[in-house]
Amino acid sequence: MVPVYILILLVTFLYFGTWFKQAKWCSVPTMGPTAPLLSYWGVLRYMTRPRDVLREGHVKFGGRPFRVASPLRWQYIVSSPELIDELRRAPDAELDPLAAADDILHFVKALGTKFASNTYHVPIVRTTLTKNIGALLPSVLDEMRVAFAHYIPADKEWHPVVAHDTNVRIVTQTSSRIFVGLPLCRDPELLKITMSYTPTVMKTGLLLKVLPRPLQSFVQRGSGSIDALIDRAHRLLLPTIEERRRMMDKYGAEWLDKPNDMLQWLMDSAEGEERTPRGLAARMLAVYFAATDTAALGFTVALYRLAAHPEYVQPLREEVEAVIAQDGWTREAFRKMPKVDSFLKECMRLQGPSTLLLQRKAMQDFTFSDGTFVPKGSHVATSIVATHCDSAYYSDPLTFNPWRFVGAEDDAQDSKHRFATTSPEYLLFGYGRHACAGRFFAEIQLEMMMAYVVTTYDVRMEKPGVLPEPIEFGSMSLPSMTAKVCFRKRATE
Repeated sequence: MVPVYILILLVTFLYFGTWFKQAKWCSVPTMGPTAPLLSYWGVLRYMTRPRDVLREGHVKFGGRPFRVASPLRWQYIVSSPELIDELRRAPDAELDPLAAADDILHFVKALGTKFASNTYHVPIVRTTLTKNIGALLPSVLDEMRVAFAHYIPADKEWHPVVAHDTNVRIVTQTSSRIFVGLPLCRDPELLKITMSYTPTVMKTGLLLKVLPRPLQSFVQRGSGSIDALIDRAHRLLLPTIEERRRMMDKYGAEWLDKPNDMLQWLMDSAEGEERTPRGLAARMLAVYFAATDTAALGFTVALYRLAAHPEYVQPLREEVEAVIAQDGWTREAFRKMPKVDSFLKECMRLQGPSTLLLQRKAMQDFTFSDGTFVPKGSHVATSIVATHCDSAYYSDPLTFNPWRFVGAEDDAQDSKHRFATTSPEYLLFGYGRHACAGRFFAEIQLEMMMAYVVTTYDVRMEKPGVLPEPIEFGSMSLPSMTAKVCFRKRATE
């Protein structure tokens, strides 16, 4: 039997160890009450009015780190350039972005593929896709024209369409041309599967998030929705994969007219289980998950801004038409459209997909150079208020200025100001080694869509001049899912 004094020493050690740790933890000031039950008032405020809470925190604490209560943990917010740089440079073993994302929506389990343990597609997106953008642009343009013509009539009558739903369809079909090529990119079943995959992952992740851990595996095995989508994609892609394998066996790694698309790049790089047709189908859906819905959300934000302020159409139209007349629809042409690029960047500066940026999970106790202590298991990030909406970085930061990032010369734009360029003050695509791998494709895809819209259509909101309110809940920030934009064939002068 353990002597009583040993038990007393053990309890004392544990108590004071926890007390000292809590003292360090409590040294970070808090927005809202911290008492066990009262803290849920802070949770409610943060979840329903996140920008207000974050703005109040930055003002109240003068830019110093603070924390806010989220439903399951404390969220630490840093804002100074020095700490933002430490945040992005910290090793994954200390501050992990993937673990933070998985905590928020359990998407690693929900994806239905070995996404976390094998991310071989990321360097393909970062290098192969980026290098091939110029060569593939004519195909993407062709598919974009087909998709717009199918979903949005171009005649003299105004046609109201639900903007976000339509943008998802156009972005998915356009991206499919570069992902799986013709004729699969227009297959209604494949488009239906890929458009269903993201909301299914989100719903599954949300369900896993709210369930106790012992029930998560049971629900994951029992739901079957994601596995069913992977099976359907597998059946659709199987003939194409088998035909390409036959060509590879017959002619080697290269052959005449070898497809230059994401599916083929994955086939060339996959190893082990990932080489199976079902493994390739699952990985393709994971690529769609990362690429299409986020691009559609971004274009919806920009389209709302354009339709609510049609006065911006003519300057954009004039720029696009002048450049296209000289250079055609080429990658070089889009580098000469600073107004288009600036318009998109300014839209996303004010309304990105999240109110928190550079989100990380502390995998162990972490201390910043200023002494800010973040206990293991907590989340730390910077905020849109501290960077994108701060007067230290932008003049009149809460005012929408579509030409904010246009350089002195209208036909040139410094690369540091471009939409896809990351920096400490512009974190839409992340920063550092974890910056979005596909951001250059997203940039040119959205620029192409914007250029096509302003040269093909006149646009206005169904409720003229009214910019739809975004949906913000905690760190999530989304454009309205139901607002309608009216399109008609552009009026001739």
